[in-house]
Amino acid sequence: MKPLFHPRLINDPFGDPGVYVDFLFEKRALLFDLGDLHALSSRQLLRVTHAFVSHAHMDHFSGFDSILRVLLGREKLVHLFGPPGFLDRVEHKLAAYTWNLIESYENELLFRVTEVGPDSSGSTADFSSRRGFVRVPAAPAHLPGGVLVDEETFRVRAAVLDHRIPCLGFSLEEKFHVNVWKSGLESLGLPTGPWLRDLKSAVARGDADETPVEVRWRDNGAVREASIPLGELRAKALRIVPGQKIAYVTDVVYHAANASAILDLAQGADLLFIEATFAADEEERAAEKHHLTSRQAGLLGRRAGVRRLIPFHFSPKYSEEGDRLLREALDAFAGNGAPELSSMEDGPNLSPP
Repeated sequence: MKPLFHPRLINDPFGDPGVYVDFLFEKRALLFDLGDLHALSSRQLLRVTHAFVSHAHMDHFSGFDSILRVLLGREKLVHLFGPPGFLDRVEHKLAAYTWNLIESYENELLFRVTEVGPDSSGSTADFSSRRGFVRVPAAPAHLPGGVLVDEETFRVRAAVLDHRIPCLGFSLEEKFHVNVWKSGLESLGLPTGPWLRDLKSAVARGDADETPVEVRWRDNGAVREASIPLGELRAKALRIVPGQKIAYVTDVVYHAANASAILDLAQGADLLFIEATFAADEEERAAEKHHLTSRQAGLLGRRAGVRRLIPFHFSPKYSEEGDRLLREALDAFAGNGAPELSSMEDGPNLSPP
């Protein structure tokens, strides 16, 4: 099947953390963390509709200025999410600039910003270019189960983790995936085309089988039309399968509460992007700095049953040993070597299930 989400690390494992997720057949993308964004083109940044910031350390938030500069003067709504205190930080970022000429801009750039609390609550405010980015409180956000975004085809969920400050981990979940059988369409005399987006939306909404799906296409210069019941298309040309799941975890210390929350967030993910900041034999150093080791990252991914592990956010002290951190993380993920770690004795059982 052709996946809906196309994620990639923005920088190499030693660079600022961040993942860019492009959407197949849609002019949109998501960002997880806003560190150094120079590897992304203006065209890629213009696709961003939502950005999810784990915490406001510089290597996770300094790129806000880059996206602001690219989007300024465009008609654009961007949803931003971050941990407690995030509204103040966005407000201070925007207040650092002088906006006395912005009223002459024809288009409105609007940031709708939500800070996520630990109790399924959130506070939201709007920052509009039309008002010089003055903070305007919006309706309080209710985030049951940590769900930040719940759209027709996907949802994004957050967990509040511990980095000596609150730090968010995220999962991106496609609710289901619609595979289109070309042979089934051919049996109905129908072509592929943009109309398939409307068909998938009808499936996502749960429309009744008798709902007509209108199809228009050109055939040798002539316009042709057909109206096919959704149920017939579902039976002959569609296959509904489980969707993708991607998890993103960075800047967390290993302890029982964090491990439990990470396992819940990443359970069964197709991809887990997870920091592996320190080497396996530096557990004490990692704990002092509130980060994970390579082995801890691998074991968390293994216990969560993820299909593929992508370690990143390597400490620069290993600039000549990147292969070592990668190997240690992937060995632990594969179950090679002893899984026991001293710092995990009081946490969840991370031995293979």
